[in-house]
Amino acid sequence: PRTAMAMAWRAAPRAAARLLLGRRGIASCIDPSTGLTEDQKEFQKVALDFAAKEMAPYMAEWDEKEIFPVETMRKAAQLGFGGIYVKPDVGGSGLSRLDTSIIFEALATGCTSTTAYMSIHNMCVWMIDTFGNEEQRHRFCPSLCSMEKFASYCLTEPGSGSDAASLLTSAQRKGDTYVLNGSKAFISGGGDTDVYVVMCRTGGPGPKGISCLVLEKGMPGLSFGKKEKKVGWNSQPTRAVIFEDCVVPVGNRLGAEGQGFSIAMQGLNGGRINIASCSLGAAHASVLLAQEHLTVRKQFGEPLANNQYLQFRLAEMATRLVAARLMVRNAARALQEGREDAAVLCSMAKLFATDECFGICNQALQMHGGYGYLKDYAVQQFVRDIRVHQILEG
Repeated sequence: PRTAMAMAWRAAPRAAARLLLGRRGIASCIDPSTGLTEDQKEFQKVALDFAAKEMAPYMAEWDEKEIFPVETMRKAAQLGFGGIYVKPDVGGSGLSRLDTSIIFEALATGCTSTTAYMSIHNMCVWMIDTFGNEEQRHRFCPSLCSMEKFASYCLTEPGSGSDAASLLTSAQRKGDTYVLNGSKAFISGGGDTDVYVVMCRTGGPGPKGISCLVLEKGMPGLSFGKKEKKVGWNSQPTRAVIFEDCVVPVGNRLGAEGQGFSIAMQGLNGGRINIASCSLGAAHASVLLAQEHLTVRKQFGEPLANNQYLQFRLAEMATRLVAARLMVRNAARALQEGREDAAVLCSMAKLFATDECFGICNQALQMHGGYGYLKDYAVQQFVRDIRVHQILEG
């Protein structure tokens, strides 16, 4: 029995590799539509088509020239991707967290950097929709859902990253206004976006002293630092956001005073799934790029696809991709259902998926050899864009 079992274990990767390198094998093994409803398959197809036609042909140019593709994102918003899990009465699509994950994974196959910004924008709109009063919801959400305006999430500071509860940006109440002083760091879209969801200290130290304010570009005292030069994520600008006696109406506060930290963390639960989903899209695209390269590239008189070592590596990449996708979708369902373990599952999925998917993209680059290091080949951009997903969003 032990010998038979050992033979079965050895045969398993060989069988997987044979299937993966068959004409349809790899596509069917990692098919992201497996297990989805007909409706989910339909909007997944819409997102995949949009990614292939409107994003993938331009992602290298957006990266090289550091273009923030505003008009392309507005086209995506016309398909309902500007406020995917926002209520329909303010222009949102009203879809579930699982639906959202499916869409972001599909879009990220076209340009991971742009999709990641769109996921942050969606998180901001959801926060306003969920924690804002009716006046705030109807004032801000419609123009954000249409992406006529764009949003940025302002939590991180130069001295508080993971330790978000120690943030120092202060908001002193003066009559019917707050006066903000401080700065935020690493803000996606900073300077190019219109609406800033800002966590600031209105009370004492710790999480209970934090409130959430919505700022609009052009408010006196709101300014921006230099545009950061980054390894990846170049289709979205990143700047510091600076507050110098910035006056904000009390009517721009989301929720009650002291509720800001809770709002920020609830936003990040979904943000973790969103960023993990973007990682899935990059990894999926990279597996297909690697499989194609192994098939067409010849060494030692035959295609690289005939090399058993590379067959096994590809089988492992596909396995890790499917495992990560299942974990992300499980967390998305837990969050949608409001389960007690949702926050932990979102963190676990984000940890696992971003690590595994970076490894997949990096291995895909390795399979390309020296070609993978050239900017003519898309795989290197997926590697650069996905690396930061292991750092940000909690």
